[in-house]
Amino acid sequence: MLKNYNDILKNLKQNSHFRYINNFDGKNEKYIFLDGKKLLNLSSNNYLGFADNKTVTDEFLNYAGDKYSFGSASARLLTGTLPVYKELEDLISEMFKKERTLLFNSGYHANVGISSSIAGKGDVIFSDKLNHASIIDGMKLSESKFFRYPHNNMEALEKLLIRERNNFNNAVIVSESVFSMDGDIADLNRLVELKEKYNCILILDEAHAFGVFGKNGLGVTETLEITDKVDLIIGTFGKAIGSMGAFATGNRILIDYLINKARSFIFSTALPPINVAFSKWIIENKLTCTFEKRINMLKIGKKAGSESHIIPVIIGGNKETIETCDILFHNGYFTLPIRPPTVPEGTSRLRLSLTTEITEKELSNAILLAKQTK
Repeated sequence: MLKNYNDILKNLKQNSHFRYINNFDGKNEKYIFLDGKKLLNLSSNNYLGFADNKTVTDEFLNYAGDKYSFGSASARLLTGTLPVYKELEDLISEMFKKERTLLFNSGYHANVGISSSIAGKGDVIFSDKLNHASIIDGMKLSESKFFRYPHNNMEALEKLLIRERNNFNNAVIVSESVFSMDGDIADLNRLVELKEKYNCILILDEAHAFGVFGKNGLGVTETLEITDKVDLIIGTFGKAIGSMGAFATGNRILIDYLINKARSFIFSTALPPINVAFSKWIIENKLTCTFEKRINMLKIGKKAGSESHIIPVIIGGNKETIETCDILFHNGYFTLPIRPPTVPEGTSRLRLSLTTEITEKELSNAILLAKQTK
């Protein structure tokens, strides 16, 4: 029996698909330590530098004292709710000017729970083809029909809507705002137009935009001033906020529905209170201080040819991409190879993630080195 698994693993290794866990020695803001080497970390989602920041950690712990425990020991619907959970949910609702917010344990929990429950028998979901695996997994668990339209192709989406919308009851359009592998941004204004024209629910995952885009760090919807036109906005605390967990914010009916139907919420032990408090504290006390740094980070990303702070450097083959990462490693940079099925065959790449502490010179040197190895 185990032979079959071993054969699969051998095949993964032969085709440079095999994945393993790096045992890091430690982290310190924009640096990561591995095998005794200090490396500039270009693969982190710690966009604003709050995670692994000793000053920030000490300041929070001084504020928090012994007010918050390190475990909830229960699901939210049992005994896993304390005042700080509702305080964070109310804060998010107020910021986005939405009726209600629900916390999830991670972005994966949020997307799987929402995509699997928001549409049922007789309903339909229209999903961007490059949406995150968590959205795809959720749709596969759903009892609804779903269609994946070509990436950011609004003409193709509208053709699908014309052909299919009237065959179903509820219809949902779901997209990321900033796509995590290409760093490009969805045509959100057009998505809003199509949602209104064809009577759909619009769900946007702002995981890689929350904390980075917008005057108040609310995401691309805030930048475009369309927050009120999106039915459900999803964001995470595990990236720019430097904590853990996620949220969905929208109208009361949709949030109440998720509380009753999203299995990843119903059957999960709630987040530790200390993490909920940390997320709330960061949002209240630190986000506004990063505005100029965020703008500078996005400017550097645009100079590197991206629409955001995520810069793809496409190498092509799996083996060549791994070799490029090794060369960068020996020159003081930590990058990870992104390979199929995360990205399409033949487009294996480096996914360089900017943080507010990384300089334009550091980024350009890394990109130059990567391109020289192609």
